[in-house]
Amino acid sequence: MAATDVSKHGMWSSQWLFVLAAAGSAVGLGNIWKFPYMAGENGGGAFVVVYLLCVALIGIPIMMSEVLLGREGRLSPINTMRSLALKAKGSPLWVIVGWMGVLAGFLILSYYSMIAGWAFHYVLRLADGTFTGADGEFASQAFESFLVQPWQMIFWHTLFMAVTIFIVARGVSRGLEVAIKIFMPTLFVLMIVLVGYSMTSGGFAEGFAFMFNFDWARLSVDGVLQAMGHAFFTLSLGMGAIMAYGAYMPGSASIAKTVVAIAVLDTLVALAAGLVIFPIVFANGLEPGQGPGLMFVTMPLAFGQMPLGTLFGTAFFVLVSFAAITSAISLLEPALAFLVERYNAQRHRVAISLGVLCWVLGLGSVFSFNYWKDFHIVRELNFFSFVDYLSANVMLPLGGFLIVLFVGWVVPRAIVEEQMSLSRGFRNIAWQLLVRVVAPVGVLVVFGYQIYGSLN
Repeated sequence: MAATDVSKHGMWSSQWLFVLAAAGSAVGLGNIWKFPYMAGENGGGAFVVVYLLCVALIGIPIMMSEVLLGREGRLSPINTMRSLALKAKGSPLWVIVGWMGVLAGFLILSYYSMIAGWAFHYVLRLADGTFTGADGEFASQAFESFLVQPWQMIFWHTLFMAVTIFIVARGVSRGLEVAIKIFMPTLFVLMIVLVGYSMTSGGFAEGFAFMFNFDWARLSVDGVLQAMGHAFFTLSLGMGAIMAYGAYMPGSASIAKTVVAIAVLDTLVALAAGLVIFPIVFANGLEPGQGPGLMFVTMPLAFGQMPLGTLFGTAFFVLVSFAAITSAISLLEPALAFLVERYNAQRHRVAISLGVLCWVLGLGSVFSFNYWKDFHIVRELNFFSFVDYLSANVMLPLGGFLIVLFVGWVVPRAIVEEQMSLSRGFRNIAWQLLVRVVAPVGVLVVFGYQIYGSLN
């Protein structure tokens, strides 16, 4: 068992709270727009099957590895990697994995806060009836005019970061747990209500077919690689969040059962999001756009043309905002935990300091859509695109790859077997195969695909 059974930062009060917290970290903006669209464009049910297989073979083993490290170390990702490398008599350079994860999470939060601020803004816009009866041109212009007004974007970016700082500053039991207890059940209820609403939209059959009809002919090699990549990214792997949350996990909880439950919840939310979005899109004769266009142009337009659209459109963006908050608090936690350990500082002061630094960095992403839109750091990448590329396409897959190598080949097998409750039978052999061979190779393929795609 771990050197200590209790983290100095606090503990989740139950295994179920850890499941909700980790699922909250995993469930984010990508679940709501990216996964449903990728499924629909790549053979529907065929893509979903490949995706689930990739989650089982790549995502779950890496997540188990992160939770294992966190619970064994009971420290921030940086100090956990330092401590376990020393215990395993490995190179002290393994601590770089912790640093990279913490930095990646910090970078992602800087621009994630900006995008989540857009969701906050659209809660208000849907609630006040701005899009009632609107046409496509109005919806597009509304989004574009918002992006070119930096002070509006800064206001919502600031508000979202302030909410994140407030929650994280209050600690594990009074902050993170309270937020998770409120936001996650509400998110699930809103999702169920919105699925029910979409079933009355008139386009449910078409939306369901778009996502779930098995069309293997439309599943290309590129589609398989997309499934592999999303299986890795959707579970918040490689950014230190899951390792940090694992440090607060009760010692009696089963890592395997817990991680599978998290993966199931994450996938169900992604599938349900598709059943909310696409029936409404098709019922209104709209094209299923991708990325910000789907969330901030197509959906407001669709809700504006439907009965009770103001009510349910507002609920939709509240759901998006809640999903963003549960992810954001997990992105700030790893860096905060390290600084509290390093300087024995008060948690709320560290949270405010880190939040302000992250907010300042986020201004670069805000300005990428207006003042700095013609400024490029590398090739066609502006500030926002560069930070996104560096963190998501390089640091996360590289971090995930090193984590499974560390657990599979460096951490003493006695520690792994005790944390994972493994015997010397088939389960142990299957675990060794997944964590030593299958998952590392899978992440390398994802990493290579991301790099190759960016160069072509």
